[in-house]
Amino acid sequence: MMKKKSMSASKASLVFFLCQMISALDVPLDSKLLEELSQPPTITQQSPKDYIIDPRENIVIQCEAKGKPPPSFSWTRNGTHFDIDKDAQVTMKPNSGTLVINIMNGGKAEAYEGVYQCTARNERGAAISNNIVIRPSRSPLWTKEKLEPNQVREGDSLVLHCRPPVGLPPPIIFWMDNAFQRLPQSERVSQGLNGDLYFSNVQPEDTREDYICYARFNHTQTIQQKQPISVKVFSTKPVTERQPILLTPTGSTSTKVELRGNVLLLECIAAGLPTPVIRWIKEGGELPANRTFFENFKKTLKIIDVSEADSGNYKCIARNILGSAHHVISVTVKAAPYWITAPRNLVLSPGEDGTLICRANGNPKPSISWLANGVPIAIAPEDPSRKVDGDTIIFSHVQERSSAVYQCNASNEYGYLLANAFVNVLAEPPRILTPANKLYQVIADSPALLDCAYFGSPKPEIEWFRGVKGSILRGNEYVFHDNGTLEIPVAQKDSTGTYTCVARNELGKVQNEVQLEVKDPTMIIKQPEYKVIQRYGQVSFECIIKHDSTLLPTVIWLKDNDELPEDERFLVGKDNLTIMNVTDKDDGTYTCIVNTSLDSVSASAVLTVVAAPPTPAIIYARPNPPFDLELTGQLERSVELSWIPGDENNSPITNFVIEYEDGLHEPGVWHYQTEVPGTQTTVELKLSPYVNYSFRVIAVNEIGRSQPSEPSEQYLTKSASPDENPSNVKGTGSEPDNLVITWESLKGFQSNGPGLQYKVSWRQKDVDDEWTSVIVANVSKYIVSGTPTFVPYEIKVQALNDLGYAPEPSEVIGHSGEDLPMVAPGNVQVHVINSTLAKVHWDPVPLKTVRGHLQGYKVYYWKVQSLSRRSRRHVEKKILTFRGNKTFGMLPGLEPYSSYKLNVRVVNGKGEGPASPDKVFKTPEGVPSSPSFLKITNPTLDSLTLEWGSPTHPNGVLISYILKFQPINNTHELGPLVEIRIPANESSLILKNLNYSTRYKFYFNAQTSVGSGSQITEEAVTIMDEAGILRPAVGAGKAMASRQVDIATQGWFIGLMCAVALLILILLIVCFIRRNKGGKYPVKEKEDAHADPEIQPMKEDDGTFGEYSDAEDHKPLKKGSRTPSDRTVKKEDSDDSLVDYGEGVNGQFNEDGSFIGQYSGKKEKEPAEGNESSEAPSPVNAMNSFV
Repeated sequence: MMKKKSMSASKASLVFFLCQMISALDVPLDSKLLEELSQPPTITQQSPKDYIIDPRENIVIQCEAKGKPPPSFSWTRNGTHFDIDKDAQVTMKPNSGTLVINIMNGGKAEAYEGVYQCTARNERGAAISNNIVIRPSRSPLWTKEKLEPNQVREGDSLVLHCRPPVGLPPPIIFWMDNAFQRLPQSERVSQGLNGDLYFSNVQPEDTREDYICYARFNHTQTIQQKQPISVKVFSTKPVTERQPILLTPTGSTSTKVELRGNVLLLECIAAGLPTPVIRWIKEGGELPANRTFFENFKKTLKIIDVSEADSGNYKCIARNILGSAHHVISVTVKAAPYWITAPRNLVLSPGEDGTLICRANGNPKPSISWLANGVPIAIAPEDPSRKVDGDTIIFSHVQERSSAVYQCNASNEYGYLLANAFVNVLAEPPRILTPANKLYQVIADSPALLDCAYFGSPKPEIEWFRGVKGSILRGNEYVFHDNGTLEIPVAQKDSTGTYTCVARNELGKVQNEVQLEVKDPTMIIKQPEYKVIQRYGQVSFECIIKHDSTLLPTVIWLKDNDELPEDERFLVGKDNLTIMNVTDKDDGTYTCIVNTSLDSVSASAVLTVVAAPPTPAIIYARPNPPFDLELTGQLERSVELSWIPGDENNSPITNFVIEYEDGLHEPGVWHYQTEVPGTQTTVELKLSPYVNYSFRVIAVNEIGRSQPSEPSEQYLTKSASPDENPSNVKGTGSEPDNLVITWESLKGFQSNGPGLQYKVSWRQKDVDDEWTSVIVANVSKYIVSGTPTFVPYEIKVQALNDLGYAPEPSEVIGHSGEDLPMVAPGNVQVHVINSTLAKVHWDPVPLKTVRGHLQGYKVYYWKVQSLSRRSRRHVEKKILTFRGNKTFGMLPGLEPYSSYKLNVRVVNGKGEGPASPDKVFKTPEGVPSSPSFLKITNPTLDSLTLEWGSPTHPNGVLISYILKFQPINNTHELGPLVEIRIPANESSLILKNLNYSTRYKFYFNAQTSVGSGSQITEEAVTIMDEAGILRPAVGAGKAMASRQVDIATQGWFIGLMCAVALLILILLIVCFIRRNKGGKYPVKEKEDAHADPEIQPMKEDDGTFGEYSDAEDHKPLKKGSRTPSDRTVKKEDSDDSLVDYGEGVNGQFNEDGSFIGQYSGKKEKEPAEGNESSEAPSPVNAMNSFV
């Protein structure tokens, strides 16, 4: 046997044939063949099992089926035959089983309540629909009741009952006020699942008279309103706080039964003051990840798509500062029947065996029953080839009369499943569907695929032969596909020839011949080369090719991957491209593309245009406008336009631009029509129907465009059906249950005639066979309501007018509206990389739960607290968005030694999905920030006091502080550096044993186990003399601690220094006068002449000076006061002694007037006495100490 990819076992062949058969029936490959094949009925469309209808509209009960021959339809109602011919209100659609019950013409919907079932029947069997229960929707009015005002004490709980009327389906409840504004809800005030409004505790602001409960009945689009309820809250002081009690459910335990696949909703609402917080747990297990949601301020636990594993005890805990209350809800998950293996259509040949398997599960376990052609199999006609074994029907040696439709019914107390599966016994000889002598052409060294599409029952065996009577093909150089195709992976020239496909089964044999031709590849043997050309020169590119003699090549030249300009300067030859009169615009890449029917090759080269040598200046200008426009050869779709060019003004006309005006639709607006080379003055213009044309011509040269010519005469074309359909057709959804179809409307001249409309058609892709269509006008949008969420639709929009339709439009794929994603990303993991960076991973959500176009994921993260400071702060959430289907991301800018939380949400075009459970992670320690401040106070001769604040961001556990300092001399040079380590719990330090009157620079930082943080610097000065300089005030200490405040620039200091300088100057003047006086009246001679040397004051009339007098009272010096007997001068004798201002008591003036000794007649140095030997501070030194 030849090598094949398909399985050889007969059962595998049968499975493949079944799949092929179903595919052929669903998507016909050969319409003639399918018209000849019989097929039992198959239900393709039916109304839902529980069908709630609007009693104001006609009832449409769907039942569509296919089969060969086409099936006929019948109905039962409440188990008995429903004769539609006897009811004038009921009709059945042609070629369909769909019933239309006319309610809008006098019928009553209540009269047609019941259980309906459709049967589709042909000669091969009968298929049945589900039992369709028809019930009209109901929206009854609220019963009138007298509502007493509610008087409630502040802090007490309150329940406002809604008790809506019973409707079908149940109404949606919401609370509003008289202004139709929704009442605000919170952890304290919320609406329960039963519609009641619960107050955990009432507050004075809850007082109002317009608490109104509304019930919305969606099916009938009506809203019913309850009478307003009044609530008055009265205050009592003090308000008593109360521990939680549960308002709903009551008691300590309750039970809940939910069906598999549904949404489980559990509710706990508690009273208490302060308002209790609700928490949910599952006893003995975890709440299911990705399916658990909390609603209504965590008062409602929601688990979607529940399964039997979700059964168990769920506890809600209500807690406040005074205590807690809890309630346990025992949940049991039951299950309506669901398929494990649904029966599948079976296509058999006479004499073959087969099985129909129907397996379902549920809780309780469903019972399985079989029907044949809609009749219980126990009372159906006998079939010796059929044997029922529980959930399986076994067929042995079937015959054509065994064809039938079997129904499997799986049911329990919560519902049922019904499935149709036909057994179609066909006996068909082989047929080959590929046309005879079909020619296949390929290029050498490429794959060749030769088709042999076939059909037959039983499935035919396929064999391939080389030639008509050649040997069977085998070996590794061939690949045989399941669909009959022969593949030659690498075809060579000698592979050319005839190939024969033979299909045979037990009913016959058929063969078909196909032809294969292997061609030589196309090659460019001389490619275009890079060229540099001067402006206004000529350049040529070569492109010489070699190709198979039986193939016809076409050569296309492109400039910058676009078509060549429409310019007569570009000359395309057989093997070259020539450009005349080259301009700067011709600069670019030129590509030669060679195409045949089987292959394509290309080559490119670059053209660079450079400036030409300078030429004498010529005045260039835009051309003058063309004139004498004339229309000739008027036809329905064309006209010939001619003109006379204007003066080109020394720059050749390169092209003419023709524009048109539509006087019928857009008068006064000119549109581009076409353009022609500058050597052409006549052009044939293509026209559209139903347009009143006028034309004008614009000449163009290198300088620019001319003014437009005068318009031509008008020409009105006849009407016709549209030539084109709207463009840019799209299908998107603005809501989860609609499809918005949009398009760009045709322009006025595109309508081709009056009465422009659009036929909008749509159908759900791979679901609907028939199109749904509407015709609209004067719009470019149509909204289809009631669609499933985010499913693909095939869409087309066709134009039509009073004269007919445009050609059949192409189909586009759109999607109905998106809804918020259903689940959160799972398995969120965080990997901390360093103290400021983390990487987060998550599992992608299933695409079917996205319910829209996946746009990416958002990571919400926030700092919970710093691990070094336990105080909490305002939570500022940060968001990072990761586009596309990424499953990881980086979180930068984290704070070290902190606790963070994050969650991940999926994002589609509608918005964000639910958040994943919060993930906690911690960042490691980092280096601290600088200390918050460094302050230096209390300077003394040899000490300074340092005070500091801890770092604003410790980024870990502080282990110590590092203090470094060094002296600075008057030239700002730094001395040796001293380092001190200080315990982390200290906040001040006294530095002792420092040099007096010395400036120090300090460097201070904090340290964690990771390392040292940034440092803060400061400077300060020790004082020179504790007695001479007052201890600085707080402000002065700040000035000393910073070099930025120079004392030499302070006003008070400058004034002090000026006063000192002035005093010294006065003393110098006095000294100078005294010396002069001493020359005229020697002190020594007077002492010798007078025994009592009393010095007389100077007389005002003789103009002479008296002796030095006291500066305070200006009295004459007392006898003996000038010079004591021991020849010394005592300090107390003169308060103005210069000793107080000099370097010491022994200071002297020299002969130029400077101080050289005590103020006396002695020239020799006298010993000092008492305290006069103590050194007074120098004002100059004092000044230097501040510098």
